[in-house]
Amino acid sequence: MQKSSTCSFMYGELTDKETCEKVRQTFENYDMNSFEILMYKKNRMPVWFFVKIAPIRNEQDKVVLFLCTFSDITAFKQPIEDDSSKGWGKFARLTRALTSSRGVLQQLAPTVHKGESVHKQSRLAEVLQLGCDILPQYKQEAPKTPPHIILHYCTFKTTWDWVILILTFYTAIMVPYNVSFKTKQNNVTWLVVDSIVDVIFLVDIVLNFHTTFVGPAGEVISDPKLIRMNYVKTWFVIDLLSCLPYDVINAFENVDEGISSLFSSLKVVRLLRLGRVARKLDHYIEYGAAVLLLLVCVFGLAAHWLACIWYSIGDYEVINGANHLLRRTSWLYLLGEAAGTPYRFNVSGTEMWEGGPSKDSVYITSLYFTMTSLTSIGFGNIAPTTDAEKIFAVAMMMIGCEVILINYIHLVYMSARSH
Repeated sequence: MQKSSTCSFMYGELTDKETCEKVRQTFENYDMNSFEILMYKKNRMPVWFFVKIAPIRNEQDKVVLFLCTFSDITAFKQPIEDDSSKGWGKFARLTRALTSSRGVLQQLAPTVHKGESVHKQSRLAEVLQLGCDILPQYKQEAPKTPPHIILHYCTFKTTWDWVILILTFYTAIMVPYNVSFKTKQNNVTWLVVDSIVDVIFLVDIVLNFHTTFVGPAGEVISDPKLIRMNYVKTWFVIDLLSCLPYDVINAFENVDEGISSLFSSLKVVRLLRLGRVARKLDHYIEYGAAVLLLLVCVFGLAAHWLACIWYSIGDYEVINGANHLLRRTSWLYLLGEAAGTPYRFNVSGTEMWEGGPSKDSVYITSLYFTMTSLTSIGFGNIAPTTDAEKIFAVAMMMIGCEVILINYIHLVYMSARSH
């Protein structure tokens, strides 16, 4: 592979210079041609070759490689004469040489199948824009797998992966919201939807135990034992934790609040599935529109997560834990006053603070604050008051600056690459 495809290192004193020049021009001009040329082995023995050169083009009609076929035709040019054939005539020596090299005749003769015409082109030849006389017929075979094993690149598995990807995005949006806002899934519709998602994730685990994967050397691994071992060592634990029915458990009224919060927190493990999403979307990085859409989605998802964290901090600190007094400078208190739903202390009943702004209003306000902070706009109508809120606001501003800088560098790179 470190030598030139012209095989100029095999030229000798009797090699035709004009033929050598034709070979060189064929490679330089990306032409398709064939030649008869005399070359020499390492022991300086002359050998005649019939050389076929064919350029291979990709879908952009660019030549990516050359297909070069060398057929030994020395028997046709110079019949071999050895000790066993001394005294034979020229025709007899030629017949003996051709008989002893049937492989040469089979390589030179065109392949004609029963019921086919010689002029009929193979499918691969049409795709590569070559004739059958230049390119031999190839047959692409799928690797043989056991009956219960699914190829990871088949149509069914590709469609299934996209379904899992969409459900993972759904999980990435709903899990932080449910955990932060402590929503019990008493709504039957959402409970059914989340249960269906859990079942699909469970089916995905079963399919992953029967799906091939690419080994370290690039080979397709279809051995069931190796597939199971690889899945158990990689994604099995994460997938198992992500498909447990936490919402069904939380739906029961007699579940302790602490256990319910624990189950809600464990649902965050599902977000680790986003690692698979990143690997799948990596194939679309070369497309500018896909990159912009991906950046917008990542920005929106990050703002959503930060909004859930921002509300959790505000909800934890709106009431002073030491003396159970309401912080009147908290943004949640100010939002409740502005929305007409202030906090009130239930003296006759639970003796706890109740009321406050609705969860929809709180989420929209939280998302508005995180968006303005990430983009470094910050109108100031919502401001952090406690130390924890200020630290979180500073962290959001730093994240926003890094995101803007990364997006700017990436756009400059894509622009330079396009030019």
